[in-house]
Amino acid sequence: MITGVDLFGFTVRDAAKTIAFYKDVLGMKPTEENAQGAEFTLGDGTTFGVWQPDDEQFPIGAGIMFAVPDAKAAVEQLRARGAQLSDIMESPVCFMSFGSDPEGNRFMIHQRKT
Repeated sequence: MITGVDLFGFTVRDAAKTIAFYKDVLGMKPTEENAQGAEFTLGDGTTFGVWQPDDEQFPIGAGIMFAVPDAKAAVEQLRARGAQLSDIMESPVCFMSFGSDPEGNRFMIHQRKT
């Protein structure tokens, strides 16, 4: 069901400052960037991202997007196994559902649109 990782990333309170750090200090070049965040696709194909949520109550920290071919089916199966996942949200480029493991580490079930 989980076929890979689409993105490793951080939610942050100051996207501009954080993006500048990764660009200017670590020398990474964004493959996508806007006022709310950036994605950096590395030479091995791994994607790392930073994102500043609109909601200041949204927790900051690390997260991972697990790739699935069908978000609806994956969420149904994972819920049946005991995962607590949000309802699926749709963006212009993907479908995603948010969850946490028993230690509170956040992850998303993520289906890219083709």
